[in-house]
Amino acid sequence: MQPIISISDVSKTYATGFRALDHIDLAIAPGEIFALLGPNGAGKTTLIGLTCGIVKLDQGRVSVGGLDIIDDYRKVRAMIGLVPQELTTDAFESVWATVSFSRGLFGKPPDPAHIEKTLRALSLWDKKDNKIMTLSGGMKRRVMIAKALSHEPRVLFLDEPTAGVDVALRKDMWAMVRALRESGVTIVLTTHYIEEAEDMADRVGVISHGKIILVEDKVTLMRKLGKKQLTVQLHGPLTQIPESLARHQLTLNEAGTALSYAYDPRASQGAVAALLEDLQRAGIRFEDLQTTQSSLEDIFVSLVKE
Repeated sequence: MQPIISISDVSKTYATGFRALDHIDLAIAPGEIFALLGPNGAGKTTLIGLTCGIVKLDQGRVSVGGLDIIDDYRKVRAMIGLVPQELTTDAFESVWATVSFSRGLFGKPPDPAHIEKTLRALSLWDKKDNKIMTLSGGMKRRVMIAKALSHEPRVLFLDEPTAGVDVALRKDMWAMVRALRESGVTIVLTTHYIEEAEDMADRVGVISHGKIILVEDKVTLMRKLGKKQLTVQLHGPLTQIPESLARHQLTLNEAGTALSYAYDPRASQGAVAALLEDLQRAGIRFEDLQTTQSSLEDIFVSLVKE
């Protein structure tokens, strides 16, 4: 399948000498939700700004829908909706006026039905006549999303879209994102709420120090890099771990009542059974077993540390 976004050998160095992007290659498929994760200063916002044509490209090539972002700037920009981190809205305009105006900026004819549908989906309909300056931060964030969707883009960039947004508003946003994906819109998001990426994304990319260090299908990533932890609740407390169990690299909690065992289920088939056999040989009785799986956040933290 032809990617809707193609980024090839892209680098960006600012006037200060800071190299924000370093030979980035990335392809994003039509209709997917792609989560771009990375620590502050990793290059996420620069990469989005560059793809949207608001940051100058130093090196490489970027195309959207098969069109070059420089040679076909206007056509490319009309295909893209962008929700930036910063709240930049026309404070003295009404919600209806600013969203309608945004649609007109991209040469789209007036479509009150589409504007109404968008505002209703974002729970903004009852605020349509309010001046933006009177809205809460969360409602202003919703207006930013409505503006980005006003011209019916094929690609939607969400740069920290739920920053400062309460849980109820966040759920509404993600419901709308899922509906957009089902209609064929490609979603690229950055977020500090990694559980959102785990819940929403089809694929995950991790960027650090301006380099893409991993791009993977979310399910495959969690299967490849996810680890499990077995917690053994003991029948009686231990003062120390017996030497006969050293090969399992167990951790004993402070109270001496539980042993923790971290393992890779792919590389350690039969490891749990072997541990339980060794516990029995050592005369250690236990009352309960619990297993937990690494989250996407655990994997992200370990990747960035490495």
